Amino acid sequence: MELNNVCLNAGDHLILKGVILPNAERFQVDLGTSVNDLALHFNPRFQDDNDGAVLICNSKSDGCWGDERRESHNPLKQGEDVKIVLRFTGDMFKVELPGGQTVQFPNREGASFISYISVTGDLQLCSFKIRQ
Repeated sequence: MELNNVCLNAGDHLILKGVILPNAERFQVDLGTSVNDLALHFNPRFQDDNDGAVLICNSKSDGCWGDERRESHNPLKQGEDVKIVLRFTGDMFKVELPGGQTVQFPNREGASFISYISVTGDLQLCSFKIRQ
């Protein structure tokens, strides 16, 4: 799923519900202003070569990736239903995961709004909501 011209402002949050595919390797949620300018790239990986299951966060500016941040504890499970809440606070993104885990990632480029949302990979998306 790829959406352009959405309006996600500081204080808003995005709620995703879906099913992680049984043989999932990874999926990603990208928030920004375009495919080349991402304030948040959230990328759970289930079969990472080096670390096993990890959560990756990054940003992209003018097509160039920033420094990747890795979270070694990935509570997401292949084949399970999932609810992920992505909160945009203005200076930060807070990703709320099952089991109460929260991953925080700074708004590195100081984006004041999000107009581009993409969800791709091994996640069957069932619902998608933006809440203010």
